[in-house]
Amino acid sequence: MADNKIRLKIVTPVKEMYDKDVDMVIMRASTGEMGVLHGHQPLTATLGYGLLTIKDGDNEIKATLFGGFVDVQPDCVTILSDAAEWPDEIDVERALHAKERAERRISGGGADIDVMRAELALRRALLRINANKGGSQ
Repeated sequence: MADNKIRLKIVTPVKEMYDKDVDMVIMRASTGEMGVLHGHQPLTATLGYGLLTIKDGDNEIKATLFGGFVDVQPDCVTILSDAAEWPDEIDVERALHAKERAERRISGGGADIDVMRAELALRRALLRINANKGGSQ
């Protein structure tokens, strides 16, 4: 491993998404945004929904993370995520339709509506849309 690089591994239930040395990893833990560099203090945290930013030299790569866990060691970051996507894997039209559906469910109310499920669907849709805009959620 090169000096001042940290190994990043991203694993989902369906695939090993990433396994390379990088300069920095920025993600949304359940307690807020967290940046990790080589030599970071060991920790384990739960992940919220948010954008993952991978910095390597002048390159910056983004991905979506939909919950999970992160294990940080001084020379390795391992992310176990429920789901993760690269922006080019996201169907933006589908995400826009999912956003509209979720907003209708939430605003429509009713006793049979699962509000929590609708709010999570809305968060997923917004994250996917923002990932393709380069924004953050």
